[in-house]
Amino acid sequence: MSLPKVSGRLQDISPLVLGGATFNTQYNDDPYSMHICDLLYTAFENGINAIDTSPYYGPSEELIGDALKKLLDSGKVSRDNYYICTKVGRIQLDEFDYSQAWVKTSVYRSLKRLNTEYLDVVYLHDVEFVDDAGIFEALQTLMQLKKQGLIRYVGISGYPVAFLHRIASECVSKPGIGKLDLVLSYSNMCLQNTLLAQWYDKFMETGIQLLNNASILSMSLLRSQETRPFHPGSPKLKQACSELAVALKEHHNTELAELATRFAIREWLPKQGKTVIGVSNIDELHSALEQYKAVIEKTNDECDHKLVKLSQSFLGHHLNETWDSGRYKATLI
Repeated sequence: MSLPKVSGRLQDISPLVLGGATFNTQYNDDPYSMHICDLLYTAFENGINAIDTSPYYGPSEELIGDALKKLLDSGKVSRDNYYICTKVGRIQLDEFDYSQAWVKTSVYRSLKRLNTEYLDVVYLHDVEFVDDAGIFEALQTLMQLKKQGLIRYVGISGYPVAFLHRIASECVSKPGIGKLDLVLSYSNMCLQNTLLAQWYDKFMETGIQLLNNASILSMSLLRSQETRPFHPGSPKLKQACSELAVALKEHHNTELAELATRFAIREWLPKQGKTVIGVSNIDELHSALEQYKAVIEKTNDECDHKLVKLSQSFLGHHLNETWDSGRYKATLI
């Protein structure tokens, strides 16, 4: 099978992007045992043409790079079949380095790990944890690397929507930066929280080309299985989502994760932004692709609209509830 070549334009990234955060011990006990090569190629075969990762995600970059090398060496893919998106600046849970020296070091390391001569996208990772001066210094460095051809597009990522918007707005008039190419937020365009959609027009006014949405299951919050221990949400929010999952299963024979996946994709597609999906195996990938197909073919729309309304009513005041992240302090209910 011959895979289509990508244009290199941001807008031509596929609607779904394969996320690499799951290739890490936070989500899988032994990420080295995962069949990432098969996962990547199956994604490519099914129209996904972009991968999103970060050095912060443990061995994710190295595992993806090794898998891509195998696919390249086998002749199954070429570098112009896919986009690589990665990040820079976050090292550990409470360790960040946005200095010029580290940004350059990290980018060169990512190039080597991912077996590529250029990175399609580099985000400054979780900007709300670093002061403004550090953010703008790091972005200036990334823009310099963009001019050198090592990076094609530069953006910022993080959790708090208003904070991300402020930084994107201020970049426009900053010397050596200017308009950002894209912004990525997570857990803010999902069944429990739709703030990113509410801010969409404001973001586009900053001159960015893409506003992307990640963690549509809100880092394991929106599923029948137990929420991962690292999730920063309030105990009451986690309990409400757990009870919702049980109610949907018992009374409507519906899996919360599947409903939440369809909802996030359906709401975000008209925005022309991209949706990052995190999967750990082929079965989970196929499930996500099935939900995407159902949205495109509108096979579940009428039933979903009723279940979404029921679910958000069930969540009550937990709808659009947020949590602390870096300098951003949430008001918990």
